[in-house]
Amino acid sequence: MKVIIGFIVLWPLVGFLFNGLGRHFWSKKVVAYKATGYVVASFIASIFAFVQVQNQGAVSVHYFDFINTAHFKIPFDLKVDALSSLFLLVITGVGSLIHLYSTAYMKQESSSDYARYFSYLNLFIFSMLILVLGDNFVIMFIGWEGVGLCSYLLIGYWFTNTHFNYAAKKAFIMNRIGDLGFLLAIFWLIAKLGTVSYSEVFTAESIAKLSTTDITAITLLLFVGAMGKSAQIPLYTWLPDAMAGPTPVSALIHAATMVTAGIYMITRSHLLFSHSEMTQNLVAVIGISTALLGATIALKQNDIKKVLAYSTVSQLGYMFLGLGVGAYSGAVFHVITHAFFKALLFLGAGSVIHAMHHEQDIQKMGGLKSKLPITHLTFLIGCIAIAGIPPFSGFFSKDEILAAAYAKNPVYWFLAILGSAMTAFYMFRLYATTFLGKFRGTTEQDHHLHESPLAMTLPLIVLAVLSAIAGAIGIPEIMGGHHWIGQQLSSIVGAAKETTLTHTIEWALMGTSTMLALLACLFAINKYRQKADGEPTTPLGKLLFHKWYVDEFYDTLIVKPLNNFAGFLKNSIEKKVIDGAVNGTGKIVQYSARQLRLIQNGQVGYYILFMVFSIVLLLILWFNDTIILRFYYSLIK
Repeated sequence: MKVIIGFIVLWPLVGFLFNGLGRHFWSKKVVAYKATGYVVASFIASIFAFVQVQNQGAVSVHYFDFINTAHFKIPFDLKVDALSSLFLLVITGVGSLIHLYSTAYMKQESSSDYARYFSYLNLFIFSMLILVLGDNFVIMFIGWEGVGLCSYLLIGYWFTNTHFNYAAKKAFIMNRIGDLGFLLAIFWLIAKLGTVSYSEVFTAESIAKLSTTDITAITLLLFVGAMGKSAQIPLYTWLPDAMAGPTPVSALIHAATMVTAGIYMITRSHLLFSHSEMTQNLVAVIGISTALLGATIALKQNDIKKVLAYSTVSQLGYMFLGLGVGAYSGAVFHVITHAFFKALLFLGAGSVIHAMHHEQDIQKMGGLKSKLPITHLTFLIGCIAIAGIPPFSGFFSKDEILAAAYAKNPVYWFLAILGSAMTAFYMFRLYATTFLGKFRGTTEQDHHLHESPLAMTLPLIVLAVLSAIAGAIGIPEIMGGHHWIGQQLSSIVGAAKETTLTHTIEWALMGTSTMLALLACLFAINKYRQKADGEPTTPLGKLLFHKWYVDEFYDTLIVKPLNNFAGFLKNSIEKKVIDGAVNGTGKIVQYSARQLRLIQNGQVGYYILFMVFSIVLLLILWFNDTIILRFYYSLIK
């Protein structure tokens, strides 16, 4: 098992080194085969690891000591258990499809840039694998920081564009805010428990050593880290701007990897969170608030990738709602289904953008159903899945979260069902505006329209199938299933709590969500199949179109004051005080040197006069040293 886990982690790292160091030498074909092949090899090894866990249980492997002192030790241990093995399959499986898709999507790049792109992708996968496999918080944090770095590199891949660089910096900085919270939580654990290993932290003995204040503070700080990485209010605005990167990067960041890190971390730390009701309530409130905010903004966006980005923000909110109400297996279930249908939707959007010659405005699309038949059908499946319509995967995972929310507090359920209806509406608004009706683009674009190559459509087909059938792993007992995903995670998060809902209520909840989703879908198709939205004219429409002016609010309240303060420090403190002191010292030395050089004027009479004065001064000092010293001591007392 030690060798298998090593292969899972090292293959993507080898791909990063191979393509990164040889980017000026390898052909595109070699780069594509190597980069994709290494991730596929990691996926195959992940399957073996998953089977091993099913047969023999969790396995923790020690490689070396990352830190080893007399009183403190952090081992570099990697662990494969029921939770991490699921994430391994999702990360490497969806990652392999995205790599394959990228081989065709990025083919217009130069050979060196093509290799640079794939080296970043491989490094991203490697970092995410370290994150989920780490057997303690420090190793998790190494991977946590690694995906943050890679997201910066990938979002700013086209670094000659200033706007893209700004988006990359924004993602990096906002993630650092969350990372600070995560880091403080690690320090708190070390101070109180002297360890960060899961096997030692998540025990009854360790929990007993922590006061209620300690647990609340640690979980809140961990949640701050999760908010940054998984784009929750108020640290969510970086995620839509991450659309600046290539479309496959958007699929990788928004679907199966980086944004799910927060859900993974809280699920892994559920024992701590379950001992802090305050934190759990906050997680639920932030989650449902983010779900509604993201959904309302997506209603009025016309950029195909921006709609999907705010959809991701909203869906992540549902996952955090599940975590907050204690439905940990439901949240992980939604992570898995979301990875399939959101990767499908982003890659489908990339296929549309590829056909439209890099056009992303859905107002200029329409009528693509006949031109892009495979893209159309797979995109439709993704829309049905995310809308929560049975029997597609999104229905089962979202229904579990909704049921748990209703059991916890019916207000959560009402707000969540409202967001769910908006999800169905804006996704089918996107679908109808893009694929139905008449084409609204230019004649040149119309002539350019064609279905994407096999390397792009094959991942779409695979993801469409998974989006359709993945719900089978979580069919509830009320529908005759055994909820495999819940049983799989029972060793991690415990057995599912006995629900207080009767079968009648459960059926009513499922029926209500399905009916609202269908009505929203039909309404959106009827409204947008023949025409696209113009620029909003109503105050509410403008508010949603401009994303509630949150970016402007942050810019006014935080960014501009910080920039002004930085400018003050630069121009006043640094230039006038610090540089002034340094430069002033140099000027004093220069001035003194200019004055002293006047003594050396070449006239012997002056030299003799100075010699006489010096001799007289030395004689005075010699015969009056006691008086001079007594006077000096009187001055310094």
